[in-house]
Parts: sequence; structure tokens; C-alpha cells
Amino acid sequence: MKKTVLVLFGGQSSEHEVSCKSAINVIRNVDPALFETVLIGITKAGEWLYVDSVEEIEKDTWRNSSKKAFMAPDAVEKSVVILDGEHCSKVKVDVAIPVLHGLYGEDGTVQGIFELAKLPYVGCGVFASSASMDKFYTKVVVDRAGIRQAAYEPVFKDELSDMDAVTARIEGRFSYPVFIKPANEGSSCGITKAENREMLVSGLRVAAEHDRKILVEETIVGREIECAVFGGGKDPVVAFGVGEVQAAADYYDYDAKYNNPDSKTVVGPTLPGNAAEEVMESAVKIFRAVDGYGLARVDFFVCEDGTVVFNELNTLPGFTAISMYPMIAEAAGYDKKALISKLIDSAMKRYER
Repeated sequence: MKKTVLVLFGGQSSEHEVSCKSAINVIRNVDPALFETVLIGITKAGEWLYVDSVEEIEKDTWRNSSKKAFMAPDAVEKSVVILDGEHCSKVKVDVAIPVLHGLYGEDGTVQGIFELAKLPYVGCGVFASSASMDKFYTKVVVDRAGIRQAAYEPVFKDELSDMDAVTARIEGRFSYPVFIKPANEGSSCGITKAENREMLVSGLRVAAEHDRKILVEETIVGREIECAVFGGGKDPVVAFGVGEVQAAADYYDYDAKYNNPDSKTVVGPTLPGNAAEEVMESAVKIFRAVDGYGLARVDFFVCEDGTVVFNELNTLPGFTAISMYPMIAEAAGYDKKALISKLIDSAMKRYER
């Protein structure tokens, strides 16, 4: 008998549009011989809507749905509740794929609903999702794991009322240029590079529009390398391989990532020395350190001399046509359909631990 897969997409984060693109790829590659899908789109305003087909996502008409839907947290029901006017119905589901990037999807919030419902779901659990979404706490964990990473200085939004004190603290620690990042954002949203104090002040204000917690980091000069990790629980944690981001900009910001056709990704790049092996070993170590489960993309810099420096961890990496995780997995022998089936199988094992 076919299993019923709930796919959540959209969401309230700044990565809403990317989530929709990822969802199309995921839904198109759910094996129809093994699974049926139930689709729920979440608008930017946080409205949950029942979506009839993937074509509605492709046409961007899904937001016109008149049917509301939500995941019941009831551990016995394990159902999606659909409200169509005055009519209410339930659909039993067996497993969920939260194709939700960023806040309110990749940060442990949705994962908490699945845990309450005891519903198997693809991806990391509440703690791993939350700790990995917050770049500051990821750095705390990675420090403990003994892996080299960029030096950083945390800044809170309410400190910006005394901007002179903040800039003096940062300039006392780092020389320019520095990078400014919101602690809880993905897809490079809100990230800026500052070459001087004026750009630093501007970058801090941009980051504060996205989050109350901000990281200022030293600049690492190196190639941007990403590693796809799979496993956890009953499955051994393995690294599928590495890929390289070749940004058509000074750094890989949102526009360079999704809107600049000159940005490229290369699977299996040649790296100096044993950097590729060190990246994969470090990625597995970091995934285990945050208690990861299912999948993650772990990002690094590789310097000219082969030094490996951790950058960040993504527990629900993109699945768009240009996303690195599925490209690396495919090079390792898992096409998109096989990869989605493997992730669903891993999710089904979650409560066997």
C-alpha cells in the first residue's frame, strides 16, 4: 500500500520563493509508485492552504486556494485537517517533508509540531534545526567540536542605539573588510560586506531588519565549498561529496545565488592537498555535534594553502534546479527520485531509534 507524504512549502521567511522552487523539484521526484502526496502551502502571512497539484505551485496560483488546511498535533490522528467552506475533512498522513527554508520552517518550529504528532518527518529534529538556524549557537557548538571557523563578534539589535560603541568594539577586534550577517537567516539574506565604518553601520542596520541578533565576522579569503551530509539514528552519517560555488559577485549573496546566471556550481572540484577529505570529515563531525538527522549541507572556505574553515550549516538545504545538495547526491549515485525515497525511508526510521 502506498504511503501518504505531506509536503509543506512556502512559509513566512524571506526564503519563501526559494521554498516554492524547491518544493516543485521535491514533489516532481516523489516516486508515484510508492507514495501519494498531500500538499500544503504556507503564505508569507502564515495562512495554511490546501493545494490540489504541483501545477498550481508552478503557475504560482496556489495562493488562490479557498481550502484551508493544517497539521493536527494529535499523536493518534496523524492527520491533515482540510476546511472547505463549512465542510471539514481529514486525511491521514504517514510522513512529512517540510520544504521550508529559513525561519518558521528550518528552525525547529514546524519540527515541534511533527514531534507532538509523532509523525515521521524528513530532516533534523527540533534541537539540531534550532541550533543550526542560529549562526551564533552553531558557532558555539563548532567551537566545542574543535573545528576552525571565522572569528566572530555577536551584536544585538538593541545595542545599535549606541552605534559608536558597537563600531569601536568591532574595529578593536577586526580590521576591514568584515562580513555582517543576521544570525537567523538563510539563502544569504541580509548579508553585507563592509570595507569601512560607514559600510559597517549600514550593514548592521540591514542585518537588524532581519534579526535581533547579528554576527560580524572576519573575512576569510578562500573558495566556497559545500558538503552534502546524510544519515543519523540507525543510518551511519556519511558525506556524499563536495561542490564548489563560483559566485559571479564579490561574495555569494542572494542575488548572486538566484538571479545572476554567471554564478556557477561545480561538483567534485579539485582542491589543494587533502582539503576535500578534511571538508567531508569536518562536515560529518559538525552534523553529529548538533545531533543532526536526515540531511544537511555544511559550508566551508578552503584557502589557497589548503586550510579548511567552517562557514555555516543548513539543515534543510535548497532543492531547486541549481541547488548543490541534490547535485552532489546525484554525483554520488542518487538521482533526485532515489534521493527523495532515501530521505523518506530515513524519516520513517525516526521513531525506531
